Amino acid sequence: MNKAALRKQATSYRRFLWQAARDATEGSAWFYAWMILLTALALVGLHAWAVQMRDGLAVTGMNDHVSWGLYIANFTFMVGLAAGGVMMVIPAYLYHDHEMHDLTIVGELLAVAAIVMCICFVVVDMGRPERFWHMFPFVGRFNFPVSMLTWDVIVLNGYLALNLHICGYLLYKRFLGERPNPRWYVPFVYLSIFWAISIHTVTAFLYSGLGGRPLWNTALLAPRFLVTAFIAGPAFIIVVLFVLRRLGGVPVARRPLEILVNVVRVTLLINLLMVVSELFTELYGGGARTASGHYLFFGLNGANALVPWIWTAVGMGVVSAVMFLRPGVVAHPVWLTVACALAFTGIWIEKGMGLIVPAFIPSSLHEIVEYFPSLVEWQVSAGIWAWGLLILTVALKIALPILREPHPEREKASHTVEAAPRADAKST
Repeated sequence: MNKAALRKQATSYRRFLWQAARDATEGSAWFYAWMILLTALALVGLHAWAVQMRDGLAVTGMNDHVSWGLYIANFTFMVGLAAGGVMMVIPAYLYHDHEMHDLTIVGELLAVAAIVMCICFVVVDMGRPERFWHMFPFVGRFNFPVSMLTWDVIVLNGYLALNLHICGYLLYKRFLGERPNPRWYVPFVYLSIFWAISIHTVTAFLYSGLGGRPLWNTALLAPRFLVTAFIAGPAFIIVVLFVLRRLGGVPVARRPLEILVNVVRVTLLINLLMVVSELFTELYGGGARTASGHYLFFGLNGANALVPWIWTAVGMGVVSAVMFLRPGVVAHPVWLTVACALAFTGIWIEKGMGLIVPAFIPSSLHEIVEYFPSLVEWQVSAGIWAWGLLILTVALKIALPILREPHPEREKASHTVEAAPRADAKST
């Protein structure tokens, strides 16, 4: 490529970035109110993290017995959310379902935001985050390939790079008004599907490989991680599609919603079956190895801090499953949104506080030391969630032009859900 071509390419990149910045910052009063709220929460979280950095992890509820708490619980959930978002592109590319192509963009953008939040939760959980350079190969003590944590670092960063490339390439080609070359993004989409499964199974192996934590020593852990990813990811995408349809002027066909609902409908039932199987295995046989499961569901020696959490999660799972099984639920957006919120929150509790914390109680010395998240932990976690939602909101604003673009297949579909007026979308 000669110098003139390079200068032209650089100019187009600058114009693309400038246009993306304009799209991301222009919107209605509701958009600015939402962004101000998220920014305020992110600043609150940043201040709380500064307090934690000054005073140490003593300001959290973690201790010598429970060394992983709310931060790692959110990290575990976010890995599944990132994986579940990308695995929804399977119908679009493996089965050539053109109406599902919009989910590619939404799922990849959700994965980018979720992985950024994963990295943030790991950083705030470190007692000495300035030593993060040890996670870089050939720079720090990476301990590859013995440590499962190093595998987690590799797959998470590789997954982030994949999704950034796919989203960036598609949006850049849309800005130029050119048709994307499948050779430059379709192979990466297929690779991202495989990678999505890898990041969650590696995280499951990270836990199940710890022999001193009987609650995690189960062959069902990796399958449960994948099943819950197929609940949280589609549930979140359904809500995002409703928001894009109402506020962004994005036409949403009925078929993609039906596919997502069917995925959540089936995986919710499978997850409930796995929970019952785990509960039976943990409690029926008895013995010291079942103490953590007994503590989680029924309490142990008067300690029952997690009992309300887990039964709330189970109740949300049952109620959301009943709601998703209702015939014609796709035609009732409010009902479907409530069902998605219940399923999403239930999985967040189950894979977070209901999985990470009880594995440390009782301790290896059979001592019961309960864990209660401190205010600092809640503030830091809220700040990271707000930061991730900021990234997702800005990314979706940039992607709105490609999502609004009419598809020939979409125009032929007679079951397209009515979108918001173009004027409303323009002011968003």
